[in-house]
Amino acid sequence: MAGSNKKNNRNNNYDDDNVRIRKPKKKVCAYCADENLEIDFKQADKLRKYVSEKGKILPRRVTGLCAKHQRELTIAIKRARHIALLPFTVE
Repeated sequence: MAGSNKKNNRNNNYDDDNVRIRKPKKKVCAYCADENLEIDFKQADKLRKYVSEKGKILPRRVTGLCAKHQRELTIAIKRARHIALLPFTVE
């Protein structure tokens, strides 16, 4: 049998070289957790947190937002760029 030399009662937190595997924490959407927070294109200081150093919008896996709020955030960043609250590119 393939893999029959492994112990069946091993802990799943370790890989084959007996090195501990780190499980990432589950990210919780900040806007779902706090109902009072709103995504507004006029709050450029809050939107800058979700834009990279190069001016790109950060993806969901990095921001930790849910799909609904990531879509709202993307629209808000694009609106803020259009009315010159946020730059399109970084100098």
